[in-house]
Amino acid sequence: MYMAKTDGWYLERVVFLIAGVITGLSALLAWQVSLWWLLLTAMVSLNLTIFALSGFCIMANMLYKFGLKPRLQRGEA
Repeated sequence: MYMAKTDGWYLERVVFLIAGVITGLSALLAWQVSLWWLLLTAMVSLNLTIFALSGFCIMANMLYKFGLKPRLQRGEA
């Protein structure tokens, strides 16, 4: 079984955290407020798909500029 390292808040882990929080929040808002909030879920899904296919992630680039380091760049294997 694969288990990701949880010894620090590296860039990739934070990207998954933000995607999960935004997806859950938009689902809750769609249930309580308006189904239009599902567009936010669709945008997160599209971003994750683009990242998986191309390696480009808008959120990762923003977090990198704020100083978060990718796991491999932190010297961990």
